[in-house]
Amino acid sequence: MNQLQGYLRKVFTVDLRALAIMRIWVAGIILTDLAIRATDLEAHYSNMGVLPLHVLHQFGWNPYHFSFHTLSGLWQVQALLFLVAAVFAVCLLLGYKTRTATIVSWVLLVSLQNRNTFIAQGGDDLLRMLLFWGMFLPWGKFYSYDAVKSEAPPLQQTTYFSAATVAYIMQIFLVYFCTALLKSSPEWHTDGTALYYALSLDQILMPVGKLIYPYPELLKFLTLSAWYTELLLPFLLLIPFYNHVWRLVVIGVLFVFHISISLTLFVGLFYLINIASISGLLPPQAMNWAERKFFTSFRRPFSGQFQRIFKGFKSPAQLRLEISMQKPLLSKNQLRYAREGFVTFVLIYCIWWNLAGATVRVPAMTESTTWFGNLLRVDQRWGMFAPAVFKDDGWYVLEGHAANGQLIDLNREGKEADYAKPASVMSMFKNDRWRKYSENYLFVNYAFLRPYYCNYLVRRWNEAHPQNPIKELQVIYMKEYTQPDYEPVTPQKEVLCICANLPQ
Repeated sequence: MNQLQGYLRKVFTVDLRALAIMRIWVAGIILTDLAIRATDLEAHYSNMGVLPLHVLHQFGWNPYHFSFHTLSGLWQVQALLFLVAAVFAVCLLLGYKTRTATIVSWVLLVSLQNRNTFIAQGGDDLLRMLLFWGMFLPWGKFYSYDAVKSEAPPLQQTTYFSAATVAYIMQIFLVYFCTALLKSSPEWHTDGTALYYALSLDQILMPVGKLIYPYPELLKFLTLSAWYTELLLPFLLLIPFYNHVWRLVVIGVLFVFHISISLTLFVGLFYLINIASISGLLPPQAMNWAERKFFTSFRRPFSGQFQRIFKGFKSPAQLRLEISMQKPLLSKNQLRYAREGFVTFVLIYCIWWNLAGATVRVPAMTESTTWFGNLLRVDQRWGMFAPAVFKDDGWYVLEGHAANGQLIDLNREGKEADYAKPASVMSMFKNDRWRKYSENYLFVNYAFLRPYYCNYLVRRWNEAHPQNPIKELQVIYMKEYTQPDYEPVTPQKEVLCICANLPQ
């Protein structure tokens, strides 16, 4: 038992300053995500958009999900919820009432993601899980308002170990190891053609991706390197000796890995969320060097820059919540044991969920066991380009029949309809949320989405162009199914939806 405890402490102890860096980064991502989503309040979150509430509840609702964002179909209500989420994200960024800010930020993030699951991507799952484990991590002990204003004596110990630190590091392990297991197609680990197919997708192709696309041997090497990195690199986190060295190797490799992905493929905030997740792994040696190098006036988080920032700041009365109890229900030790037990249970549950979905050797989860994961949204599947890369590439032509007899393309700001391939398909998407929605829009299982998107486009166009409204709209997909070995493809025209006989 002592040996097991010793191993766990060596492998799963984290630096509180690194956790603080992760907290600040996560809060910044939440604010960025809210800012991006806020540009589509009506389109993605209101009854006037592409997913009215009755459609969500009929076709896309899990009975164990919860969402404050489904209480109203008005975009104004959504804007208010976005504002509340932004306020608490700022509190998390500053480390003000950190635990409360983390809990509320997690609740509102889950609520927001549950409102429209058809625009979600893998990074959303990871961001949600970072916040979930963050509720049980003391990531407000450094670089925070709480640390500066604390009446407790300055911390002498910067390292921390608990069930939550085990869960946090194991979560990173699961992300990469399970995505490798899910990539079961030979194109990943045998043929080495996965990256070729990924870079053939013009919808997500970035400039650096265009540069390396013509070199098949390089793409094969990078494909195999990526798969083996995801499969084997996580195990370095579990080595008990020279753990700080192995962690720096993992951080360095994954940092380069995700920056490379962002330069070749359009993945939205995915790469930033992954980099944020590994920032909490920084060992004490790295944090000591960083403080000496970049924060020379830091002796502890109670002095230096943070002391000056928060010195004159007083807590807003409206954010204070003081609950007085004559006698606490549980002692501190009892609360700690309950917290550790709950975190351990959820971690085991998450490991089961991940492995059951990635390999047949682990018993599958039944409906009687998945409700818990859906309720807390600890459900997760790291199937990025798995088991094989999506090959239905192409671009949209929103062919509108205008009142003046013209055929116009709403996707190109009303220019004459042109079915030729645009210079950059990726640039036709406003953001990664729209790209993901457009990807899901293709699937037959999501055909129920099509008329609502079509009607939304027509309404928006007619409101903006009353002098030349659209009488009919056809959502056309120019499909290019990727062939092996750079074989040329002739685009095929597929009409996904028609809105006709619309009032002028």
